[in-house]
Amino acid sequence: MNSLQDLLLQDEWRVIDQSAAGIHLNALHSFGMDDTLCASVGSGAAPATARTWVHHNTIVLGIQDTKLPFLTEGINFLKSQGYEVIVRNSGGLAVVLDQGVLNISLIFPESEKGIDINRGYDAMWLFIQEMFSDFNKEIEAREIVGSYCPGSYDLSIGGQKFAGISQRRLRNGVAVQIYLCVDGRGSERADLIGKFYSLAKKEEQTKFQYPEIRPAVMASLSELFGTELTVQDVMLRFLQSLKKKAGRLYAGQLTNEEAGLFEAYYRRVIERNEKVLCSD
Repeated sequence: MNSLQDLLLQDEWRVIDQSAAGIHLNALHSFGMDDTLCASVGSGAAPATARTWVHHNTIVLGIQDTKLPFLTEGINFLKSQGYEVIVRNSGGLAVVLDQGVLNISLIFPESEKGIDINRGYDAMWLFIQEMFSDFNKEIEAREIVGSYCPGSYDLSIGGQKFAGISQRRLRNGVAVQIYLCVDGRGSERADLIGKFYSLAKKEEQTKFQYPEIRPAVMASLSELFGTELTVQDVMLRFLQSLKKKAGRLYAGQLTNEEAGLFEAYYRRVIERNEKVLCSD
């Protein structure tokens, strides 16, 4: 447990909060931001950085999703439901972003010993447990079969998933990212992704096994805790928990140097996204 604490304990934590402003930005902006921060934190030009972000209705597909046999049909359905569709540059499968989903990225410098993949996941799991410890509910990390984007670090309470964790590693920086379904109905988000897969895959045999979505295994924190939580409520918990880990905690923006880096990383993310979606 100490080594996990060590990862979260930093002399400085810079916080870039885009939980309100990010709603009006394309979600590709966030992937460009995290790549930029990985590069600047990894090079030692910036301290450990926590970024929070929320986007309007967007479905973020994984690279494997782009290999679905009837992808265009699936994407057209999502667009008809009022969602933008993008492809991310890291692993995993389709996830839902909307105004009730808070995303947190913790960007660490890769130390001389390196940050083991599980150590990054465990640090985030521990952090989320601390954020909600007053509810006295056990938060498990294990794969929830039937959820969207299933993985061994699905976070759940009583078998219902409310969060998923991913990692991005770039230029000696490590971004550990989590989406938290704060409010709304988790089952409705899951149902949307289930319909996408049934349209995009149909009865075709595929090399890759896509999840068979069972909406009942997903829920929001508001549903699981039986209390109305907002993104702002969770932001406050996040800042209070992070403050305990920091010698100094401060709000910041990209430096001029990072802003220059961002232009290049953002362009790269857009180009990769267009290439993948157009190759369908």
